Amino acid sequence: MREELKGPKVENVSIALVEIPLENNENEKEYIVYLLNLRDDIMEGIIVASTGYGENPNTGEQIKTSTLRRGIELMLPNEAARIEPIMPDLFDLTNEYWVSFWVNDVMYDKRFLFIPGSIKEEDFKMIDLLGHKGILLS
Repeated sequence: MREELKGPKVENVSIALVEIPLENNENEKEYIVYLLNLRDDIMEGIIVASTGYGENPNTGEQIKTSTLRRGIELMLPNEAARIEPIMPDLFDLTNEYWVSFWVNDVMYDKRFLFIPGSIKEEDFKMIDLLGHKGILLS
């Protein structure tokens, strides 16, 4: 592929999947996906497209979830934006988050993947910006 078609490299932007205890019951947890702007500049015109796909581990049937799109007008440096809740039933699928945004009239885009088996509670680490444990993709 020609180098100029690849676009600029995306740095200091992450997707985080975090575990949040439900307010009414500490034993129940909710899982939320966030976009993190760890850059020193403002991201604008942000679009996040998410979809899940793969194989049902019990039946072998191919599964594809709906594609959801979320628009965010802008994100300041060191800011997080909630993208969507995710059910643990989907952890056995590939969960893809395609992020596109503008900085200073330059468009950036990057694909983030949680592959099957990569979302395990024993691998969760504290994500300071969110104040919760989870998995961070950079």
